[in-house]
Amino acid sequence: MANIALDDDTAVVVIGSGAGGGTLANELCQKGIKVVVLEAGARESAQTFQNDEWGSFGQLSWLDKRTTSGSWRVARDFSGLPAWICKTVGGSTTHWAGASLRIQDHEFKALTNYGKVEGANLLDWPLTLQDLEPYYDKAEKKMGVTRTNGIPGLPGNNNFKVMYDGAKKLGYKDCHTGRMAINSRNRDGRGHCRQLGFCFQGCKMDAKWSTMNSEIPMAEKTGNLDLRPKAQVVKIEHDKSGKVNAVVYADADGNLQKQMARVVCVAGNSIETPRLLLNSESSKHPDGLANSSGQVGRNYMRHMTGSVYATFDEPVHMWRGTTMAGIITDESRHDPARGFVGGYEMETLSLGLPFMAAFLDPGGWGRDFCRAMDNYANMAGMWLVGEDMPQESNRITAHASEKDQFGMPVPNVHFDDHPNDIAMREHAFGQGRAIYEAAGANHIYPVPPYPSTHNLGTCRMSAKSADGVVNGNGQAHDIDNLFISDGSQFTTGASENPTLTIVTLAIRQADYIAKQMSMKAI
Repeated sequence: MANIALDDDTAVVVIGSGAGGGTLANELCQKGIKVVVLEAGARESAQTFQNDEWGSFGQLSWLDKRTTSGSWRVARDFSGLPAWICKTVGGSTTHWAGASLRIQDHEFKALTNYGKVEGANLLDWPLTLQDLEPYYDKAEKKMGVTRTNGIPGLPGNNNFKVMYDGAKKLGYKDCHTGRMAINSRNRDGRGHCRQLGFCFQGCKMDAKWSTMNSEIPMAEKTGNLDLRPKAQVVKIEHDKSGKVNAVVYADADGNLQKQMARVVCVAGNSIETPRLLLNSESSKHPDGLANSSGQVGRNYMRHMTGSVYATFDEPVHMWRGTTMAGIITDESRHDPARGFVGGYEMETLSLGLPFMAAFLDPGGWGRDFCRAMDNYANMAGMWLVGEDMPQESNRITAHASEKDQFGMPVPNVHFDDHPNDIAMREHAFGQGRAIYEAAGANHIYPVPPYPSTHNLGTCRMSAKSADGVVNGNGQAHDIDNLFISDGSQFTTGASENPTLTIVTLAIRQADYIAKQMSMKAI
């Protein structure tokens, strides 16, 4: 691993090591570019992961103080935990389930295809599926996505078999064990999935792709990466011309350090990324960096979500095997006849007893709750994930008085469901119920959204600078050498799990940055 001096202003500084930051860092290192990665969390591994839900939650999760507002259910049930994401080397790729789906062609042009939706701030991406297809190919090969490139799918566990039975009885056509970035056979020096479960707790088999076990180690082997765990960035600075030139961070001992930079790429997730830009205001950028449009922090999306669980007469043991063991994609089409625009996916999901007790009916008790928990072994479950509407009022702001341990204003996450989100969720609840009824369920439990895992928008791509924060390369409209490299740059959310697209955009962005650096344009 490299040791890049604090006063070295020739390196690219990447803030965050998750799907976007970790991938970008490796891609740049492979091209011979020096990279400093500043990661707020500690470095874990397959050896240190805990196959224990609460222990792992404390080990991996981002638990720094945050506040929440808005009418969404999460604000009532989990006011201090609006998002369930990670603070560790590898970011939330240590926690994700592995589902790897391409955004569909029509979803890149949501405004064109859906038309203006009252109360929504829809915009077409400045990219198309055709623009990203070669990079999607590279991402799927890098990640070893099943059902692509001749890689076989994973086996279906009982949770999937229950879903499949109901889906086929309802006439759904596209139901399978998914495109997953989890090795179905040995690959890239990592073993295959042993169906242990605990996918959210970090994969102890190293079968699940993460930047922790792939991109970061590969980047270190080039000798171009300087990875600094427990480095919480507090501010990005700029020179007299307005170009960013340094990143200030608190090191593992709490001491402030300043790393000079030629290029800065922010990949801190859709909450921390806008918070950092807003907290980096100056006389030249009084509203925060890259915020001449006023769009930094706005258009926060977290996908339309919810879950359906059901109990059966016989045991299911849904926790055995991959956590997200299968998918139905038929409802991901755009069909306004259903009463909403956009679409959604239905994906199998299992939760262990501690999380099931917390999420099934937050704050609830009584006969139904106890009956569900008593029948946990006989339970099957699915997660609903769909395209939610971007709204300017859904946003991340810097809290007026609350500070974190570094003296920075904590982020406030404000979210109100759009009527389209609500209509989609009700339709999805109905279809989930129908699937389990067709499969012979005796009791069905619609479950409200959990804390957000798919955090998107807040620094969105736009063709015009007035409409967003970055262009189609993730480059800030206002500052040529500042990039956004995570899900913050999503113009709209689409219905698919976002990680594959975040990786895809990072690969493409690395090519662009390298070219711009070689031309001395940045």
